[in-house]
Amino acid sequence: METVFLVCAITGGTLVVCLLVAGLFGFGSEHDVDHDTDTDADHDAGDDGHGNALFGMLSVRALTSALLFFGLGGMTARYYGADELAAFGTALGAGAGVLYLVATALRAMKRLRSDGTVRVERAVGTTGTVYLRVPGERAGSGKVHLALQNRTVEYQAVTAGGELPTGRPVKVVAVVSADTVEVEPA
Repeated sequence: METVFLVCAITGGTLVVCLLVAGLFGFGSEHDVDHDTDTDADHDAGDDGHGNALFGMLSVRALTSALLFFGLGGMTARYYGADELAAFGTALGAGAGVLYLVATALRAMKRLRSDGTVRVERAVGTTGTVYLRVPGERAGSGKVHLALQNRTVEYQAVTAGGELPTGRPVKVVAVVSADTVEVEPA
């Protein structure tokens, strides 16, 4: 039985290292793929509606980590004098525990995604600075720099009031179009 644990530990460890090295070089990352399917199935599985929870945990990273810790758990139990059945139980527990932990960590990291799209409609009420003078009375457009969604963005700007010179602090009062905002002195 020790040979089985050793082979599992070596195989799992080698695969974990290979996945780590491949990840450092950009291989193995997830890619979005569009699937055009039509199904008429009722999914009332009792979980969060995303299929079987066990299969949701299975990934190459989780399985290789579980294989590694299955082998390490069994070898450790045998080292401390456990009989084969107890060592096998310890190995299964260690493998299942690591499978669950890695799957939970990967699922939590997936939720950290954001699309990063700047939404101009969120600019109303924000302040910024005139970058290129804004002609008064909506006679033309200038440019402003705004701090929007934790980044500095540049938009065309118009104003209903008097001319706004470069460097003047302004406040966005309305969104005119996808790339133009209406501003007033702040």
